[in-house]
Amino acid sequence: MPSAQELVQSCTSIFTLPEIYFRVREVVDDSNSTMGDLADVLKLDPAISARLLRIVNSPVYGFPKQVETISRAVSLLGTQAITDLVTATTVGKTFAGVPIQLMDVSKFWHRSVLCALLAGKIAKSCGIKDSERHFVEGLLRDLGHFVLYQYAPQRAQSALIEAGHLDVSLAEVERSNIGCDFAEVGAELVRSWGLPAQIEQAIRHQLSPSEAGDYILHASIVHLAGAVVDCVEHNSKQRPTEVPFDPQALHTTGFVLANLPELMAYAQAQLGDMLALVYPQAVAA
Repeated sequence: MPSAQELVQSCTSIFTLPEIYFRVREVVDDSNSTMGDLADVLKLDPAISARLLRIVNSPVYGFPKQVETISRAVSLLGTQAITDLVTATTVGKTFAGVPIQLMDVSKFWHRSVLCALLAGKIAKSCGIKDSERHFVEGLLRDLGHFVLYQYAPQRAQSALIEAGHLDVSLAEVERSNIGCDFAEVGAELVRSWGLPAQIEQAIRHQLSPSEAGDYILHASIVHLAGAVVDCVEHNSKQRPTEVPFDPQALHTTGFVLANLPELMAYAQAQLGDMLALVYPQAVAA
């Protein structure tokens, strides 16, 4: 069976981010560049600029005044946060044109955006600095499934069905049926794009945050948000009475479980608007 890295390599030509992403990365990685340079690059792509401004002015950030220019957005958020947002806005565009057999793509993006919103809100409720950065980690949490369904659609779907009928995790069935799970594959994909280590590690260790080392906080946030979304996705007969949180994730974040219903309500209220920015096709579906 192939490794996660081999699976990603086999699909490299399909899962490629747009040129604007790499232009932004080039500016951010240049120690001599300025925030003005980053703003200038973003202005070359009016569609991305418009999406960025809509996200920055959304309740995710909650700025008291309207942010009207890209230069102002870059100044307020900084280069890394802007890079994260460019990633979020380009990923949906990238995967919109990829034909995926047997996968419910609209459902996938509903899950992913809900997980992203919830990750940011959980982080903020725990008093974590720059909590909105966890939005991108939550958004990319499930990305490995795109590769699995591209590589082996029948086995990926069988794993989903089997996990639904057995008292076993989807990742465990994927490892048995395909050779690796969505977390491993997703981590390899974002690593191949050159995304920051904390995003890769958050995705790779979301199922076992205690193994994430220095990135345990990032992995714990993604774990908590993902566990909630997974629980919500179960039908009423299969849904567990309690969300199966990893105790280490709860300890690391200090998350107060009593806050979950309110955070979930906020996330679901914002889901439609944010989905329209990340993957508009899902709203129309």
